[in-house]
Amino acid sequence: MFEITVNENIYLRQLQLQDAPLVYKQLDVSRKSLRKFLPWVDYNTNEEHSLRFIQLMLRKAEEQDAIALGVWYEEQFCGVIDLHGWDHQLQKAEIGYWIGESFQRKGIATAACKGLITFAFKKLHLNKIEIRFVLQNERSGQIPIKLGFAKEGTLRHSAKLHGQYVDMVVMGVLRQDWKF
Repeated sequence: MFEITVNENIYLRQLQLQDAPLVYKQLDVSRKSLRKFLPWVDYNTNEEHSLRFIQLMLRKAEEQDAIALGVWYEEQFCGVIDLHGWDHQLQKAEIGYWIGESFQRKGIATAACKGLITFAFKKLHLNKIEIRFVLQNERSGQIPIKLGFAKEGTLRHSAKLHGQYVDMVVMGVLRQDWKF
């Protein structure tokens, strides 16, 4: 287990099994806003589902395939950020994140992304980080823009959201372009 201090109010800590109730509770109270752009929300309907997600991510962390961290704001659990799709040959990975509804619009997701990206470049020696989001998710799309990512393209009909095909935007940043 490890922790990344982002700033005086925010830190990231690798999710542990005992975090499952917190993850599920925050997800459940934010379900309506999160499900708009995150199809997996509908499949996380009880604490056991959150526990299985954490178990999977702990296994993937051991295999250096992915890592999931809880986002803590002023000592309160408020969301999850993860590094997944780890390609060791190309030294790149993708970041995913969600923040509970009552914690949104405070800059937490942007700060958490910045902290994890800096960690990934410095400690994991990755060369590239990507963020993908549903084209219509304009708020999520602002985060990589604020962080200096370049738009790399739009993947047409590359995901399904509530039975409908949706386009995904891909944005990326290279270690050489990152402001440490």
